[in-house]
Amino acid sequence: MSAIYVSNLNKTFQNNMVEIKAVQNLTMEVQTGSFTSIVGKSGCGKTTFLKLIAGLQAADSGTINFEQSRIGFMFQDARLLPWRTVRGNLLLAFPSVRGRKNKQIETQKNNAQIENLLQLVGLAERGDEYPSRLSGGMAQRAALARCLCRNPGILLLDEPFSALDAITRKQLRVEMSRIWRKLRITVILVTHDIEEAVFLSDTVLLMNCGTITKQFTIPLEQPRIIHTPDFQNYCREIEECIG
Repeated sequence: MSAIYVSNLNKTFQNNMVEIKAVQNLTMEVQTGSFTSIVGKSGCGKTTFLKLIAGLQAADSGTINFEQSRIGFMFQDARLLPWRTVRGNLLLAFPSVRGRKNKQIETQKNNAQIENLLQLVGLAERGDEYPSRLSGGMAQRAALARCLCRNPGILLLDEPFSALDAITRKQLRVEMSRIWRKLRITVILVTHDIEEAVFLSDTVLLMNCGTITKQFTIPLEQPRIIHTPDFQNYCREIEECIG
């Protein structure tokens, strides 16, 4: 079953009177519960495409159909409010209960959801911390928990680990794999890191000049070991196609 179906999608920008075709006649399908990564050279349209799926930008033409309407979007930076604790930032993801008849029940339900998610992302002991006291990796864990607060059916990740140091980045991709295998929601990741894409994904899509030019199926069992010959062969094949 398809969680997302995109047909003939187009998006053009104007930059100093120059027309830039960020997405061109793009058609693709993402299966429910799958993990898909999109790789390609800088400027090929990866992030624009992700924002079109999320509704953060409007397409010029084409259609995007969803199996489920709730979408979580994780940016390159955590974007946590510095004057609120981790719990306080997560609480903002829920609708206000002010004036509702079942205010106390909904508040308890939201608080329980927050505690479960803090446990899931490894921040059970950090809920009362402010963002200034968190490392970059912890801040991204908090941002991921915030994305998951409303039980999205689709999670969109725009290079969420790119600003982290190499060790933390590897740790978080292991955690991301664990969380996805537990929740089994549909995930699309935009990344420049081919190893990261192969480590996490069922499918890796190669994007070039605003469209998908090649699809790689990654049948390796999860969790994956990066030093195996099969793993490295997939990385090498994708890298050679990018050029």
